[in-house]
Amino acid sequence: MVEQHTPRSLIVTFYGAYGRAFPGPVPVSALVRLLGAAGVDAPSVRSSVSRLKRRGFLLPARAGDGSAAYELSEEARQLLEDGDRRIYGARRRSQEWLLAVFSVPEQERAKRHLLRSRLARLGFGTVAPGVWIAPAHLRGETRRTLDRLHLTAYVELFGGAHLGFAPTAEAVSRWWDLAALAKQHEEFLDLHEPALRALRTEPVPAPEAAYRGYLLALDSWRRLPYADPGLPRELLPADWPGDRAAAVFTELHDRLRDIGARFVEP
Repeated sequence: MVEQHTPRSLIVTFYGAYGRAFPGPVPVSALVRLLGAAGVDAPSVRSSVSRLKRRGFLLPARAGDGSAAYELSEEARQLLEDGDRRIYGARRRSQEWLLAVFSVPEQERAKRHLLRSRLARLGFGTVAPGVWIAPAHLRGETRRTLDRLHLTAYVELFGGAHLGFAPTAEAVSRWWDLAALAKQHEEFLDLHEPALRALRTEPVPAPEAAYRGYLLALDSWRRLPYADPGLPRELLPADWPGDRAAAVFTELHDRLRDIGARFVEP
């Protein structure tokens, strides 16, 4: 299986992993060098940075020596901070639920599409048209996201327990596509568990190799805590691969991140 890492995704992953600790805005020359180590050529870096600037994720700035550079917007920083809690935090397993009930006028179809896509990206499952559900621990991030996108006028949020009528595990299997989620975990394991086994037996990698390995693993992993929002373990199949995938990423993080940071240093 060949893993696909887009230049834009790798740039976002870089800023999440290392860019915020950079001393000031990250020079374009540094982005070219650091993304080059992950297999991205200079034209692709520059065009992807331009797209991220148009989206408001990156802002043009100047490095200490006056060269062209980019820094994160405040919105991007908030997105990455929310991501930190998902990607690096302990997997939370809420016993209660968060319901998002929404209605968007037909003449505002674009906002309806945006609302549905963002709820899906946050990890919500679908109970019925206009009724979406997630573990209750996503309440804060959901409120911040809807507020940032000016969508709160269309949504009501509720919290509570599932009272019936189907068994909750059966209902969860309808609200989320658990087979598709399990496949994503298994694909991550297929791609990155062999690398972890090698790290356990081989010498400590050089900074550039550690940086590259960590950036690619993180770029693969960071989507999974959103697709799989931390459903209660007792409601999932007995052979659920998510716990193993999380353990593999955590060990890769512990073994590679700090070594890779030496390659990032200006």
